[in-house]
Amino acid sequence: MLSVTWTRGLLRRRRSRLVGTTIGVGVAVALLASIGAFLSASKATMATRASRSVSVAWQVEVQAGGDATAVQHSVASFPGVTTALPVLFARTTAFAATVDGTTQTTGGGYVVGLPAAYSTAFADQIRGLVGATEGILLSQQTATNLHAAPGDSMTISTAGLPDVTVTVAGIAELTNADSLFQKVGAPANSQPKAPPDNVLIMPDTTWHQLFDPLAISRPELLTTQIHTDYTRPLPPDPSAAYRKVLGDGHNVELKLAGAGLVGNNLAAKLASARSDSLYAQILFLFLGLPGTVLAGLLTTAVAAAGADRRRRDQALLRTRGASTGRLVRLALAEAGLVSVVGGLVGLLGALLIGRLAFRATNFGGTTWNAAVWITASCVVGTAIALAAIALPAWRDARQLTVTASRAIVGRAKNPRWQRYGFDAAALIASLIVFWLTSRNGYKLVLAIEGVPTISVNYWAFAAPALLWVAAGLLTWRVANVLLDRGRPLVTRIVRPLSGGLSDTVAASMRRQRRLLARGLTIVALSTAFAASTAVFNATYRQQAEVDAVLSNGADVTVVEPPGVTVRPDQAATLGELPGVKGVTALQHRFAYVGNDLQDLYGIDPTTIVNATKLQDAYFVGGTAKQLMARLAAKPDAALVSTETARDFQLALGDTLHLRLQDGRTKQFTDVPFTYAGVVKKFPSAPSDSFLVANATYVAAQTGSDTVGLFLIDTNHSDTIAVAAQVQASVGTSAKVNDIANKRRKIGSSLTSVELAGLTRVELGFALLLAAAASGLVLWLGLNERRRAFAIARALGANRRQLAGFVWSESAFVTIGGLALGSSSGWALTRMIVKVLTGVFDPPPTTLAIPWTYLGLVVGAAVTATFFAAGRATSTASQPAIELLRDL
Repeated sequence: MLSVTWTRGLLRRRRSRLVGTTIGVGVAVALLASIGAFLSASKATMATRASRSVSVAWQVEVQAGGDATAVQHSVASFPGVTTALPVLFARTTAFAATVDGTTQTTGGGYVVGLPAAYSTAFADQIRGLVGATEGILLSQQTATNLHAAPGDSMTISTAGLPDVTVTVAGIAELTNADSLFQKVGAPANSQPKAPPDNVLIMPDTTWHQLFDPLAISRPELLTTQIHTDYTRPLPPDPSAAYRKVLGDGHNVELKLAGAGLVGNNLAAKLASARSDSLYAQILFLFLGLPGTVLAGLLTTAVAAAGADRRRRDQALLRTRGASTGRLVRLALAEAGLVSVVGGLVGLLGALLIGRLAFRATNFGGTTWNAAVWITASCVVGTAIALAAIALPAWRDARQLTVTASRAIVGRAKNPRWQRYGFDAAALIASLIVFWLTSRNGYKLVLAIEGVPTISVNYWAFAAPALLWVAAGLLTWRVANVLLDRGRPLVTRIVRPLSGGLSDTVAASMRRQRRLLARGLTIVALSTAFAASTAVFNATYRQQAEVDAVLSNGADVTVVEPPGVTVRPDQAATLGELPGVKGVTALQHRFAYVGNDLQDLYGIDPTTIVNATKLQDAYFVGGTAKQLMARLAAKPDAALVSTETARDFQLALGDTLHLRLQDGRTKQFTDVPFTYAGVVKKFPSAPSDSFLVANATYVAAQTGSDTVGLFLIDTNHSDTIAVAAQVQASVGTSAKVNDIANKRRKIGSSLTSVELAGLTRVELGFALLLAAAASGLVLWLGLNERRRAFAIARALGANRRQLAGFVWSESAFVTIGGLALGSSSGWALTRMIVKVLTGVFDPPPTTLAIPWTYLGLVVGAAVTATFFAAGRATSTASQPAIELLRDL
């Protein structure tokens, strides 16, 4: 009964303290449950998105001595397989074509035979470019090598067979060539670096007529694969789905008893998705847990602001016979009320946030996930309430006598962590761990191909965690030492606000240094959390945009089909379209480096930097502008990929002899270039081997200035609308890509699910915590000192003098917290971005600073401070008799 009466009295007389602690618990629960909803909702859709992005789930390769028909039947009968079609491969020694009286010949290649139903069952595998979409089709690169077009005749040379002449019906792009020509059953490090350069596609009936004789004489030149569509329901968690699909693939191999090997494309895609799911969990740990801890610290600070009053209340109860157990039970009743109300408020807030930010109607992808996150959030909220209210009350009830509860006399000792230098130790340990975990070869997430389990280097979390702890402890030490031993400096600092009472105000602040140091530390940690979260998210968005531009080439890209002659002056026509800010033309050729056929891009180095937003991280040995200036200064200069520079042991200034196709004779001719540097990445270029050179030099040496791509800058305007206008201008033969669609395609399953929603939630909570830290903690601290204000008022202090005390303390806490928090936030961001390098592709060279949001954080903190100080000044200015009656 006493607990009920006590709780009712708290609601009537200690309402501000209860509201403050309840808000703190609610914020912690809401943040934890919201991010839990993000994790569960993201994981629940990752497996589905991954499976939908795979055109051919399994490529089952028939082994030597196996019966292709029996293998196809066995695979088709496996549960979940809806389609199983044979795909035939024959290796050739050469392709040749005679065009305009000139004959071109390629090296070895493949002829692929497809059944009639293939284009319908696996529509994403082949995309027609020019001519027919059925019949004899040449791959885009082969057509370029042979300078062949629809209607031209070409010869297929195969070991063991006479040459065969066929007529080209169309030119096509193999959209998943890497997967199609994979080495089934081989580990990732043994896979081909690139798909074959020369590929011809024909109906399976024609293929059988041409190559069936090889089945007896040269069977090693023929391969049959069974391409399957697998639609069995998958678990919502990507790791579980990966294990399921991998196990099903092994089960198929077991049933085939050596007659076939499974190339598990779906498992490979899910392997990437499971890495994304781990990165989602990592983002939760890096960006979510600090906010939860901060909310707990805020709650503890709010509760601690009333510690003196709680001790006096305990002393009063003791004089009336209350035992230690009774005092603890009363504190538990208060903690229980705060945890229940705060938990309910937090869960309701999280549900609303999840619906608005993630479009989630519950706390997880499954009922079990929802139950886990609700329980975990409420347990954390209860723990915070117990730590903030019940634990201090229990400690005081056991250690303090009645007299000691009413007054504390003498100089308080510094905390043990300060006496033993735990802050310096945490900082040193953080730097050591960061150095150890960020060396070459470090991987945060390790996913080994073919291994069902995936591991995370959680040791890397220690570095930013220790830095965060060290920042808080060092901030507390700096504030405490400044107030304790820097009284002359504090006096000068507060003089503009307190006037002639500056020395007295400084003395008062020294007396209240622990309370002020605690408030300043909470403000600093809140600022650091807001700054590090905002800068990380802004940097992530910046790099996602860089990745999209790198893959697409520009805001809008026009890819001309092979065999079509397009002049550079077409750029002027495209530049006149509405919404187009600039156009850059690129040559796209193929050049032999030794026996290796690589993509060659001819560019204008004077305009390419701004047009395609080149990043310094793309180049080795200089910035983007420096390497482009090097190209412009020497006409025959060429940049090569890292792989090419390593494989051919190149040194700056070496002469490269590349074989390029002459536009007049259609023959490959030797063209000298000078090696001028290394380019790791380039817009629209492949990820392995390529070259970049001056377009004018390439045109002069080959007798052709034909353009392969146009890169169009729209200054981030409506790229979809601009792309539609460009498509209408260039016609249907050219392919037009816009960055909006490319962004959706290349985004990982993590970023494409809900990272934008997570960002909004994190930044919203960071803003709320920063405002609460600077306003709520300060206001409650000042509110608990109404007794001192009443005494000062009774002694004759006027409103202006009391305001000097309030505003001096407020300015010290807010300005000091913002300054120290900003420096801590900068250091934390640098460390987090380095540790989370695997999240970025490519890694950032500079951090993106969201000045608008950071301005909002400062504005919210200052506004909250003005509100708290204004309320405190108004309260302190009341007549002393009213204040004492209220107390």
